[in-house]
Amino acid sequence: MQVTETQNEGLKRSYDMVLTAKELDDKVTEKLKEAQPEIEMKGFRKGKVPLPLLKKQFGQRVLGEAMQEAVDGAMSQHFEQSGDRPAAEPAVKMKNEDWSEGEDVHVEMSYEKLPDIPEPDLKSLKLERMVVKAEDKDVDEALENLAESSQDFEDREKGSEAQDGDQVVIDFVGSVDGEEFEGGAAEDYPLTLGSNSFIPGFEEQLVGVKEGEEKDVTVSFPEDYQAEHLAGKDATFKCTIKAVKAPKAAEINDDLAQKFGAESLDDLKGQVRERLEAEYVGAARAVVKRELLDKMDDMVSFDLPPSMVEAEAKQIAHQLWHDENPDVQGHDHPEVEPTEEHEKLAKRRVRLGLLLAELGRQAEIEVSDAEMTQAIMNEARQYPGQERQFFEFVQQNPQMQQQMRAPIFEEKVVDYVLERAEVTEKEVSKDELQKAVEELDNE
Repeated sequence: MQVTETQNEGLKRSYDMVLTAKELDDKVTEKLKEAQPEIEMKGFRKGKVPLPLLKKQFGQRVLGEAMQEAVDGAMSQHFEQSGDRPAAEPAVKMKNEDWSEGEDVHVEMSYEKLPDIPEPDLKSLKLERMVVKAEDKDVDEALENLAESSQDFEDREKGSEAQDGDQVVIDFVGSVDGEEFEGGAAEDYPLTLGSNSFIPGFEEQLVGVKEGEEKDVTVSFPEDYQAEHLAGKDATFKCTIKAVKAPKAAEINDDLAQKFGAESLDDLKGQVRERLEAEYVGAARAVVKRELLDKMDDMVSFDLPPSMVEAEAKQIAHQLWHDENPDVQGHDHPEVEPTEEHEKLAKRRVRLGLLLAELGRQAEIEVSDAEMTQAIMNEARQYPGQERQFFEFVQQNPQMQQQMRAPIFEEKVVDYVLERAEVTEKEVSKDELQKAVEELDNE
């Protein structure tokens, strides 16, 4: 196939490819010869059907496949010889759309090549990693939060009114149109007011009740209530208040520790300290990673594929628009035009993305099947009861797999760079680390 370059401007490349009628005919013949031994036709033994007859019978069917293979082969050969790596799938179209059999095929191929990326001197990178030790006061504060989340309730003084956040112990019987309904009654039920665990409007009507009091609570079942025979209907619940209890934080002792799976309070303190320091390590990594990317962005300069920058700028503009308009869930909204700031950020992201991808390629960094499986399992936990369906969805969706693989790959490349850079550690307070993290969010 004859290939002629028609554009070589920056990273843009275009080529005219001519597949002659003879080359195409030879390709069809070749494919028919490959299939000939397995073809049976009336009047001929298997594998003995004459080639001219095969061509007459099946030539038209094979023609398109042969044309596609010839073009694909010419493209592969071009990329192998030129060393170009396209930034996206090349655009391929026939120039003579009125082509008929017996004529040459004229094809135009165009693409943007990935740029030649200079190799940065990773050893010249000087970075500072923050180190925070969990202080006793931080551990105590975390234990207090655990105790509060594991609160108990104790009886209020007799005659006290129930407040929002209190627990009321009630007997109740529900009825619709004067008829009691199945599942609408319970005894000694502990209900925390403000927990929104009952039908909307139920708990609010119990604020102010006292022990020993009887109270009729009238509510309407939601239109989408799971029990269809109750959906949208008004109901009355006759409630007897048997106790009013105030919330009380659990005591910080061995019993609390055992509630959280620890053997003792000292064991729980150790676990809390480890968890806090692991959180600090994660936050410090985010800070040093931003510093690393900032410095790498200044280290190298190379041309960027315009289409990648344009697509990234549109994605940034679109995402920021949705952040500013959280009530709009779908994409049925006016087109969002990127600004200069969006394009500036897009160029940084594309430049760093290409640089990290090239470093990873040269270092032969890959995401293992085990790492992907773990990532999918972690994500699946966000869909309780549907973990298997999510797992199968990802397995059948290459785009979703790529979305999950990309951040894992990036973190492995960052680790690779950090191992080669000069990284010093600086012990700081939790507040200093927190301030550095907040500055990341504000940039």
